[in-house]
Amino acid sequence: MARLTQRLGLTRFEADEYYKEALQHFEKRDIEQAILTMDEAIKMLPDNAEYHAARGFFYLQDGIDNKANADFEKALQIYPYEMLAHYGRGVIAYRTRSWEEAVNHFLQAYRIDQHRAETLYYLALSYHRLGNNPLALSFMQQADTRFDELGNRGNKRNADRWVKALNRLVENS
Repeated sequence: MARLTQRLGLTRFEADEYYKEALQHFEKRDIEQAILTMDEAIKMLPDNAEYHAARGFFYLQDGIDNKANADFEKALQIYPYEMLAHYGRGVIAYRTRSWEEAVNHFLQAYRIDQHRAETLYYLALSYHRLGNNPLALSFMQQADTRFDELGNRGNKRNADRWVKALNRLVENS
C-alpha cells in the first residue's frame, strides 16, 4: 500500500499540505507550531531539501542556531543549491563574525536568487566587515532599491543609512 500511495503522489500531497500549514503558523508568529508541523512534512518526505531549509529558517528566527544549522546542512546535502539554506548559513556565520564564511554563503544564495533583498543587505554588511566598502556599497544600493520595490519601509530606511555611511567611507578612502 505504501508503494501505491507514493506512486499516486499522495505522500507528496500530504507533505505539501503540512508545509503550507507550517508556513501559515509561521506567518502568525507561532514558530513552535510551525516547527512541529514542518516535522510532520519532513517525516513524510525526509529527502526534501526545501522542507529542511524552511524548518531551519524557523529555528533561526527562534534563535536556535544549532538546530537551524543542522537543518541547513541537511538541506545542502540533499540539494547543494538550496537558496534558503545558504542564506541561513550566511546569517549564522555573520552572527558569529565569520565574515568570509558569511560572504561565501550569501554569494551562493545570491547566485541562486539575485533579487532577494535580505541576501543583498547581508552580503553588503559582510563585505563591509571585511573592509571592502566599494563592493559593500554596490550590494547595499541594490538592497536599497529592492526594499523600495517591495515596499519594505523599515529595511529601506536601514539600507538608506548604510548607503550614506558607505558612500562616506568610499569617498574618504
